[in-house]
Amino acid sequence: MTNGTDDLDFDYDDEEDEDYDDEVATPKQNKSLKWGLAAVVVLAVVALVLVAVVLLGGDPGKGSSESSASSRNAAASGIASADDTGPVGIIINDPTCVAWGSISGNLSNTLAMLGHGKWNERDQSIPATEWNDDQKKGYMAAAQVVRTAAAQTVGLVKLTPHRVMRELYEQFIAYARTFVEHIPTYTERDAALAGTAHSAASALAAICAASNNGSAAARGPLVEVQSAPSKTAAPGNPTNPQRYLTAPNPVCTDWKATLDKFGVDSAEWQGMDPSIPGTFWNPQQKAVNLAVGPIMISLANKMQQLGRRSNNPTMQDFAELSSQYRRAFVLALPTYDPSDNALANAATFLSTTVLGGCAAATIAG
Repeated sequence: MTNGTDDLDFDYDDEEDEDYDDEVATPKQNKSLKWGLAAVVVLAVVALVLVAVVLLGGDPGKGSSESSASSRNAAASGIASADDTGPVGIIINDPTCVAWGSISGNLSNTLAMLGHGKWNERDQSIPATEWNDDQKKGYMAAAQVVRTAAAQTVGLVKLTPHRVMRELYEQFIAYARTFVEHIPTYTERDAALAGTAHSAASALAAICAASNNGSAAARGPLVEVQSAPSKTAAPGNPTNPQRYLTAPNPVCTDWKATLDKFGVDSAEWQGMDPSIPGTFWNPQQKAVNLAVGPIMISLANKMQQLGRRSNNPTMQDFAELSSQYRRAFVLALPTYDPSDNALANAATFLSTTVLGGCAAATIAG
């Protein structure tokens, strides 16, 4: 595990994990550890802990409720997922994945070249008031790149037939645009906005990776179907989606604590090399991988419960889908193939989309 972080490092290796910086949800890929875990590095403390999001009580946050009328209106407006109100499940195929791969790949590559390749290594703690000319130019250039990617994603909001894919696209757009709007007055706190956009984008990349490599099709049908939600988030204006959390939600503290505990309980598993197929595991590797299964099932169950307690339909969908991908990964463990790692990544980035949303909930704009 490294102590480097970045907020808008859209590097979509389909075997990802993430580090987090000081009290913000800003994941980074670490090519030496690819299990897709919710690991966090707090400044000056290299330890497996989760970002310290202290959100006690308060209003459940801004959420959308189901409306059959708005659903029909959205359908008439060309929102393919408008009438998707059923249970959340593993996404076997989605027609937006090819386009998303192009958008996210261009975003990742362009950002990586900013500042002579040093954009992802910059010090995020430096506020806009202290930027030198090069730093200011870097942020302004990044703003244009991110703004363009968000605009290109609007069409995918309309095209995907899956409600949660639509919500992820919406939240990528909403958090990315809010981050861009905050750049002129940037402070370290605003990195949580970029981190949430990154998590949503990375969740989409992992979902598409699992679809493309066949892991979703092989494992998804084995996962037990859960009950349909009592209400779902109706589609908003695809050109101007809103953040799903603009006030603290009561479950945020428990969400952080749950991921924190999982990080500690699964520490040994995190050291495993995900590129080794299960058929080549030695006895110790096999024991570690099989032992982590119940821990992951407990995590999935707890996150599902928290999502249902949140009274926020979008948060509930992210929690439910994260849980389903985690369960699919557990089912894959006895016959694990490296392609199955995309399932774990999807589960992780969905969970950190919630973590980031909680961290950014009180940021205005």
